[in-house]
Amino acid sequence: MSGPAISNPRRATGGSFLIEDLGPEDIFTLEDLSDEQRQIERATVEFAEKEIQPRIAAIEAKDFGVTKDLLRKAGELGLMGVDVPEEHGGLQMDKVTSALIAEKIAICGSFSVSFSAHVGIGTLPLVWYGTAEQKKKYLSRLASGEWIAAYALSEASSGSDAMNLRTRAKLSADGKHYVLNGEKMWISNAGIANLFTVFAKIDGEKFAAFLIEAGTVGLAVGPEEHKLGIRGSSTCPLILTDCQVPVENLLGEAGKGHHIAFNILNVGRYKLGAAAIGGAKNAFRGGLRYAKERIAFSKPIVSFGLVQQMVADSAAGIFAGESLVYRVIGAIDASLAELEKSATTTGEIQKRIEEYAVECSIVKVWCSEMLERLVDQMLQLHGGYGYVEEYSAERAYRDSRINKIFEGTNEINRLIISGWTMKRAMQGRLALLPAIQRVMDEIVAGSKSREGRDGELAEQRFLLANAKKLSLFCAGAASEKFGSELAEQQEIMGALADMMMEVLALESAILRTEKMQGRSTLAVAMTKYYAARSVRILETSAERILGAVAEGDMLRTRMAIFHRLTKHVPENTVALGRKIAMAMTEVGRYTV
Repeated sequence: MSGPAISNPRRATGGSFLIEDLGPEDIFTLEDLSDEQRQIERATVEFAEKEIQPRIAAIEAKDFGVTKDLLRKAGELGLMGVDVPEEHGGLQMDKVTSALIAEKIAICGSFSVSFSAHVGIGTLPLVWYGTAEQKKKYLSRLASGEWIAAYALSEASSGSDAMNLRTRAKLSADGKHYVLNGEKMWISNAGIANLFTVFAKIDGEKFAAFLIEAGTVGLAVGPEEHKLGIRGSSTCPLILTDCQVPVENLLGEAGKGHHIAFNILNVGRYKLGAAAIGGAKNAFRGGLRYAKERIAFSKPIVSFGLVQQMVADSAAGIFAGESLVYRVIGAIDASLAELEKSATTTGEIQKRIEEYAVECSIVKVWCSEMLERLVDQMLQLHGGYGYVEEYSAERAYRDSRINKIFEGTNEINRLIISGWTMKRAMQGRLALLPAIQRVMDEIVAGSKSREGRDGELAEQRFLLANAKKLSLFCAGAASEKFGSELAEQQEIMGALADMMMEVLALESAILRTEKMQGRSTLAVAMTKYYAARSVRILETSAERILGAVAEGDMLRTRMAIFHRLTKHVPENTVALGRKIAMAMTEVGRYTV
């Protein structure tokens, strides 16, 4: 299946959105879905509502027989093999379709984790790095749901610091096996998996990955963890004690296992973003239903202004989030589609995806934090009822928290966002430094031009243009202050990342709305509403950076520039919020 069509796709490198002026035709949005993609979306929704929803209580009670049965049914529908080549029993679909499935499966956080751990980080290492024999032996079983996969990288002493893992592998004297010793922690699907991708260092030096079947002598699965959230997913430690793994089960090349670990994470990050959107829509629907039914002071609480404000905040967050997610994944698909015309290697595919590593990290961080705000507001709507297990708001609140830890903590991902961008700029792979200089020259010249386009979002276009300038200005000021030591200034790097995230999210919402060409006044309202929030985050982040890189007259000069770039006329977010809340209340769910 080919990737989604985009009118004029632009090849991108991480952070290029800071220095490019894109038009609506340059991005993919949900409105561009093909008939086939919509058909698969509907099939996934039907599976989630008819098969998963009625079994949530059993899933949460750790009835793993139910989880395994549902995974097999998902396999029968082809949902487990979305990223698996057709010759091995999969569907080999585009990344947008894969993300749609991840979004719609997220009706239950626990099952979503079991599913995603299997189809993503559990199966993709084999798809990308497996030998012909390994693929023939395992992939069809994984695609059908007959077997379940797990990915074992984390250790007690090396969570985010993955290269520091302690699990060791040594080639046996007869050269037929690798002998592994060590312990893995927090392994999703561990208690139900048939096949593990386990990372270790050969002779304590060469980072490598191994395929280990459940039941292998020397491999023991520890007890189930009892977790804050996603309680119905299996999470256990693995203990390897002289575990003998056939040499033919080495995955990829010895010494290059870190490529497997880190390349897989980019996919995991954008899929987590898609799943967060699905979780947000589901939690929003439950909160809105309660707010319509709950009567206080003789009327539904959804008619109260502060409740409507929470509804509007949440809806605008979902709109910006899904605009961001599918823009990024659509761009990846457009890039990968170029490879179909020539012989394609795994290395080429990974390089194309790695070009979007910054955007994948943005999707992960932004969406996980949007979901966390949303489930907090939905629980608040329920009042005291939201704090008890009888209502799903309590479960959604607990389940959302792990997303800021999964696939690299949000702190690590923030450092990736700004660190990779600045590194690419220094390498000449991203024309960031010339862009910074142009902004500085424009500021010195005192230009007051209002960049942007005409139309309903002209003011938001102006805000976006200045947000890009402000981000470049802050990056330049930080680089001037710290030079090559900037990467060590984590607070500043984190604030730069926050600015970059807001630029990409705001631009995605604006471009999507413009692409609708007036077909949705609600999209216009949500974009304006979200822009008001985005500006505040940009201002706070910029103030943090500028306050840390200058003082005295220099700080006052830079703050004058800051005020020039952030000056704007505020929107009437009260009226916008009421309009958004009224529209959502009328249909009883998130809608555009």
